[in-house]
Amino acid sequence: MIDLHYWPTPNGHKVGLMLEECGLEYTIYPVNIGQGDQFREEFLAIAPNNRIPAIIDHAPSDQKEPVAIFESGAILLYLAEKTGQFYPSDLRGRYRVMQWLMWQMGGLGPMAGQNHHFNQYAPEPIPYAQERYTKETARLYGVLDRQLEGQDFIDATYSIADMACYPWVAKYDWQKQVIDDFPNVKAWLERIGNRPATIRAYEAGEGLRPNRPPTAEERENLFGKAQDPR
Repeated sequence: MIDLHYWPTPNGHKVGLMLEECGLEYTIYPVNIGQGDQFREEFLAIAPNNRIPAIIDHAPSDQKEPVAIFESGAILLYLAEKTGQFYPSDLRGRYRVMQWLMWQMGGLGPMAGQNHHFNQYAPEPIPYAQERYTKETARLYGVLDRQLEGQDFIDATYSIADMACYPWVAKYDWQKQVIDDFPNVKAWLERIGNRPATIRAYEAGEGLRPNRPPTAEERENLFGKAQDPR
């Protein structure tokens, strides 16, 4: 059994996709980041960077004590190695997938995340930041679109690289992107979005997050000075 400490954000959805695809038993422990659950001591014990997601695997492959892991990319790699799924076994295949996983962790996620912030959450418009991150997100979509030319997935078969990227690209409307400008990405989104495991993973998070703008208290927990002393 795996404990998934989670909130339905793009990074949270990555791990939900993998768990559903692998058919692993798991229990969701909601971490309401608007209410400040990410600062609780019990969560910090497994996720010292106070960011979701994190997991605890109560049945690791070495059959020893439970394993706790934070950082979504590390969790995807752990689950891939645990199950032998969605991660190539040959040297070249592994690094083809790993480089795109790192591309998401170091590029697509951070840039799209800043795009979300300045286009959706900033208390006042900052045109330079909005333009900067919208254009960089478009550049990254272009990189992905070229990679997907003539193939269904980022690598030869569906992998953790796709699972890492999909939840971020699925929010293209938040990022001021015209998805028709990236036809290969658009087809890839539809392909993954129709997978039964994707549907189950997203349904698991429905109802957790309120469908409204964040309150002043939630903004403080998400973006404000409340994080500094903690």
